[in-house]
Amino acid sequence: MARKNTSRAAASAFQQVQRQARTLLLNLRKEIRVKESVLSKLKQEEARLGSLIGRSGGSAKSISSGPTGRVNWRAVLSALPRQFKAADVRNVRGLKGKRPSEIFAAITRWIDAGAARRKARGVYERV
Repeated sequence: MARKNTSRAAASAFQQVQRQARTLLLNLRKEIRVKESVLSKLKQEEARLGSLIGRSGGSAKSISSGPTGRVNWRAVLSALPRQFKAADVRNVRGLKGKRPSEIFAAITRWIDAGAARRKARGVYERV
C-alpha cells in the first residue's frame, strides 16, 4: 500500500514539473515571437533608411558571394518577408536573370532544410 502512494506521489510531482515546463516553454515561445516581430520592424526600418541614403539592397548581407557570381541563398531567404511567393524571390536584387527552375530548387532546398515551409499553393513561410 505504501508503495502505491509513493509511486502516485512521484507521478504527481513529475506531472507538476511537466506542467511548469510546458508553461515556461509557451511563455518562451511567446517572447521569441514578440522579439522576432520587433526585429522584423527594425530590419524594415533599416532597409527604408538604407534606401534613403542610397545604399543598394538595404541589407548588410550580400546576395552574391564574390566574383564567381554564386548566389548566397541563405542571404536571399533572410531578405524575404516572413510569407513570400516565388515572385518575391525573383525581386531580390541579383536574381532577375535566374531561371524559374533555379528559384524553385532553392525553395525546395529551404523546405527540406526546415528553413521554410509551404503554407498554400505558391505561398511559403520562413521558419
